Amino acid sequence: MEKEFKNIIKSDFKDLSNSKLLLAVSGGVDSVVLAHLCKTSHLNFSIAHCNFNLRGEESDADEEFVVDLADALEVEVFSQRFDTEAYAEEMGVSIQMAARDLRYEWFSQLRSTLNFDYILTAHHANDNLETFLINLVRGSGLEGFTSIKAENNYIVRPLLKFSRKEIEAFAKSNNISWREDSTNASSKYLRNKIRHEVVPVLEEMNPQLLDSFAQTQEHLKESFDLLEDYIGLLYNEIVTKSNFGYELKIPVLQRIPNRKAVLYHLLKSFGFTEWNDVYDLLSAQPGKMVFSNTHRLIKDREVLILTEKPSANKGTRYEIPEGEEIVMLPPGTFTLHEAEEIQETTPNIIYVAKEKIQFPLVLRRWEKGDFFYPFGMKGKKKISDFFKDKKLSLPEKEESWLLCSGEKILWVVNHRADGRFAITDPSQEILKITYSL
Repeated sequence: MEKEFKNIIKSDFKDLSNSKLLLAVSGGVDSVVLAHLCKTSHLNFSIAHCNFNLRGEESDADEEFVVDLADALEVEVFSQRFDTEAYAEEMGVSIQMAARDLRYEWFSQLRSTLNFDYILTAHHANDNLETFLINLVRGSGLEGFTSIKAENNYIVRPLLKFSRKEIEAFAKSNNISWREDSTNASSKYLRNKIRHEVVPVLEEMNPQLLDSFAQTQEHLKESFDLLEDYIGLLYNEIVTKSNFGYELKIPVLQRIPNRKAVLYHLLKSFGFTEWNDVYDLLSAQPGKMVFSNTHRLIKDREVLILTEKPSANKGTRYEIPEGEEIVMLPPGTFTLHEAEEIQETTPNIIYVAKEKIQFPLVLRRWEKGDFFYPFGMKGKKKISDFFKDKKLSLPEKEESWLLCSGEKILWVVNHRADGRFAITDPSQEILKITYSL
């Protein structure tokens, strides 16, 4: 195994030989063997150990074991204790997910602070199989059935070609000691249940299970790569960038035979889980929405609009005092100048009678029941009806601002001024208001 490991480093991970490495060591046989292999391969590495404080004295003994291992290998060691249960409760995640988040966040901090090039973990072939079966049980897209990546950015997994049996056999033949996690024997967790109850049955049916599985995953990876290439060819035809996120063209999607698969791969990174609801948006009424934890997908006539979830800032208000000429606000910059005459107006420029204005002007979001008197029209109009007539999308409505004078709307910014503030007498002072991002 030692010779094969060195060959793998030379052929698949050439950079590791000249890099500064951080090796994650739990104390289990996999990571301990990886530490010994890195030592005999003359790699420049340090050890990092996480004590999650989940098994009392056993967790402390694991930490002590890893510190002693680092001393024996004559390498630097970093050890960190976490209150994993408190973190899981605070974040509303499982203990396993909390431990994973804490571990990789700390590894990332060590890497950036101490200039490590790569972080090495001891995932092996059995981990690959178990992850595949977990995704099969829980349900997954095609990417969930492809193999764990041997190299993912700065995370490297050089043991993926070795089985757990090979690793344990190497440890025993070289008198390498390790720590056994007592929870690994329990079938309480899904991974352990699959490891102890499912995989042995599959191996009984096929003693070459891992080899067969590796071939299957290679075929799946090739299929996944083909699908990614197909999505890449369609992307520019379907997706356009907007001020609020992305727009997906429904007519184009409707013409694609495998539109569900295309939608899934375009949107999978945005956290959606109710995929049937996502697919149903293609034929839903305008205004229908589907939410993930971070994003929303909106049906809007001929497009699906993808945006981040709106923040709860609808009540935000800004004031523009009298006498100010240039006012920089988070939504944009307002410039107020007296003008000699009215020139051609544009959506971002209005001319109003200064004497009709009540300062300070107030900039706010529109609210239900708001109305104004659109310049050039007779009578008043609800802001909601005005937006509907202009066929604004929901994000466009949400991002619209009203400039108000007292209780009256002076300007639907970038859209239409209110006729009540128009210049009706040549003797009136003219105020030019310009808005820019």
